[in-house]
Amino acid sequence: MSEKVKKTEAEWRAQLTPLQYAVTRQKATERPHTGAYDQEWRPGTYRCIGCGQELFESDTKFDAGCGWPSFSAPVSREAVATEVDHSHGMTRVEVLCSRCDAHLGHVFPDGPGPTGLRFCINSASLDLDPEKA
Repeated sequence: MSEKVKKTEAEWRAQLTPLQYAVTRQKATERPHTGAYDQEWRPGTYRCIGCGQELFESDTKFDAGCGWPSFSAPVSREAVATEVDHSHGMTRVEVLCSRCDAHLGHVFPDGPGPTGLRFCINSASLDLDPEKA
């Protein structure tokens, strides 16, 4: 993992759109079926919108029908961090960028093999770096 990225709230606000800021810095969630990457199927690497760290590969993306991009695994264990999230009267596992602590989404134990995991990620927290043909 690269060195931690630390910025002031003013620096984050200047870099990110209002939606990206709300999702990544304030732990908001975009509405289902509205994100740019929900039905995106081009091959490539999904990076953190905050720091550019590689997070997910397109070959682990699947259509979970939940309204958010879903992945069965991150590019590496080191790419993401997790925390228990007790917000909204639920207990879930929050997924964060390990480099800049951006809120990405949540992970659930109802995904396909081989991991059995569904990383349910906000499009607003991602930037797709498409493969060149």
